[in-house]
Parts: sequence; C-alpha cells; structure tokens
Amino acid sequence: MSQKTVTRADLAEAVYEAVGLSRTESADLVENVLGHIAEALVKGENVKLSSFGSFHVRSKTERVGRNPKTGEEVPILPRQVLVFKPSNVLKAKINKSMVKAGK
Repeated sequence: MSQKTVTRADLAEAVYEAVGLSRTESADLVENVLGHIAEALVKGENVKLSSFGSFHVRSKTERVGRNPKTGEEVPILPRQVLVFKPSNVLKAKINKSMVKAGK
C-alpha cells in the first residue's frame, strides 16, 4: 500500500488540470471548499459529500483513563471529536482496488 499523503497542493493541482482554472484560482477554490467544510463542522453541522462520506462532530463525556506505563488513573476531560463515515460507494471502490492489487 502506498504511503503517499494527498496535500492541499495536490488537490489544487488536480483542480488545475481537470477544470483549467489558473493555479492560483485552483488553490483558492480548494481553500474555500475546505474552509466551508471546517466552518460547518465548527457550527456543529454535519457535512455529507455524496459518494464520498459524511463528517460530523460527536461529543464525548468525561471518563477515567489509565497511564499504561504507571497504571495511574487520569481523568480524560469531555471533548468533541470529528467522525468520518465513508459512503458505501467509497467502501466499494476501496475494496475493489484491494482485490485488483491482490491484497
């Protein structure tokens, strides 16, 4: 499995090649889309991208954790976490590519 990370620059380059906007406009477009997604999540809204998946923020309550090294109990404060659930279309694509690769 490849360990390459897709960056904002990679996304902007893909938009540049596919749509034909200038590189600056492509980078601005990617930044705007990611900014809108982030703003919606901060407001507590769900973000659903058809055929890709959905993002939502979930609240976790306080709980007691344990330091694995010392065994000492440590309180874990309440917090909010970002959850991504892939769509069935994305899951199928991933599984199909794994079958083709023989994994």
